[in-house]
Amino acid sequence: MSNWDIEALSAAAKYWAIDEDGPVRAILFEHADFHGEPTEVFAYMGVPRVENRPVPGMVCVHGGGGRAFRQWVEMWVGRGYAAIAMDLSGRDGNANRLPNGGPEMDHEAMFSTSLAWQDMWTHHAVAAAVRANSILRGLPSVDSARIGITGISWGGYVACIAAGVDGRLACAVPVYGCGFLQRNSAEDWMKLFAAMTPEERRTWHDACDPSVYLASVTAPMLFVSGTNDFAYPLDILEMSCALPAGRVTRCVRVGMQHGHEPGWAPLEIGAFADQHLADGPPLPVIEPPTREGGRVRSRFTSTRPVRKGNLNYTRSRERWQEREWHMSPARLKGGAAEAILPEGVAACFLSIEDDLGRYVSSPCLEIERDVS
Repeated sequence: MSNWDIEALSAAAKYWAIDEDGPVRAILFEHADFHGEPTEVFAYMGVPRVENRPVPGMVCVHGGGGRAFRQWVEMWVGRGYAAIAMDLSGRDGNANRLPNGGPEMDHEAMFSTSLAWQDMWTHHAVAAAVRANSILRGLPSVDSARIGITGISWGGYVACIAAGVDGRLACAVPVYGCGFLQRNSAEDWMKLFAAMTPEERRTWHDACDPSVYLASVTAPMLFVSGTNDFAYPLDILEMSCALPAGRVTRCVRVGMQHGHEPGWAPLEIGAFADQHLADGPPLPVIEPPTREGGRVRSRFTSTRPVRKGNLNYTRSRERWQEREWHMSPARLKGGAAEAILPEGVAACFLSIEDDLGRYVSSPCLEIERDVS
C-alpha cells in the first residue's frame, strides 16, 4: 500500500496566481493537511511561449536551505520546458512563513518517528512533488506524457521517492540525493539515527528511505553527484543506482561541490531531459568496468564522437566522504575506455566525455586489498 494517496494527488489540483511577471508566475496551491488543517504551498511556475505544439515539463525540488527558486524555473523555461519549483518549508517567495504552511524543513519534521506520518516532512514534500506534476499536466500547453523531475540534495531524495510512487513521471534526475541513509550519510543524520531505537530506525527506513521506493522506478534515471559528497556518499549512491528497474545513467565527478547552483549547473541534466522528453540526442552509455589483470576497461556507445576518457581512482579506504581521488587519462580504442590500474587502488570508475562536453561515468569498482 502506498504511503501517499496517489489517486487524490493525481487529480486536478486547485491553484491560483498571486503574481505574474513574464512567462513565470507565483502561485499557491492547495495541499495536504498538517496537524489536521489544510495547507497551501507556494511555487513559481513558468511556461515558454511556444505556439501550435505542447511543451515538455520539469518539476524542480529544492534541498536543505533552499526555497522555490525563480531562477531555476527561468532556466528550464529558457530550454523550452514548462517548469514548477515549490517551497517545501511552508514559506512564501520572501521566506516568510505562510499562515497555513506545512511542516518546517527541520530535523524534527524530517526524522522524528513520534510524529503522525501525515505531519512528517517527507510525506508533505513527496506529495507536493506529485501534486506539482499534476499541476503541470493540467496546463493545456504541456504534454502530460513528457514531464520529468529533478531535485538537489534533499530534493534529490524527494525525486527518488516521487519517481517510485508517481508512475506518470517520464524521467528523473536526482542530484546528490539517494537512499540507504542509515548506512552512511551526513554526520548529523547518522547521530540522529544512532539515537533512535531499532524499531524507530525500521519505522523511518520503511516509510522515508528512498531505497524502499527506487526498485519501483521504471522511468530512466540520471544520478548526478560527486565522489566526496558529505551527505550522500558514493557507497550509498552506488547501492541506490542498482535498484531501479529502468535504465540508470551516472554522472559522478571527482570533487563536485554540494549546493543548489553547483547542483543545477551540469549540462548533462538538460541533455538527459532533452533525450527523454524532447527527442534530443542521447547521452553516451558506458558499461560497468571489468578488471583484466592490471587493467580496467569499460565499453561504451555514443552517437557523438567521444573525445576524452579518464580513470578516476582512490587509494584510500577511509570513510567515502574523506577519500582523496585522482584522475588519469584512459585510452579510447574500439568502443572502450581502458587504463592501467595504479598500485594500491581501492576503488575506481571510468568516465568519458563526448564532443559536446557531455560526461557520463561507469559504476564504481571496489578492489580488495592485496594481502599477498
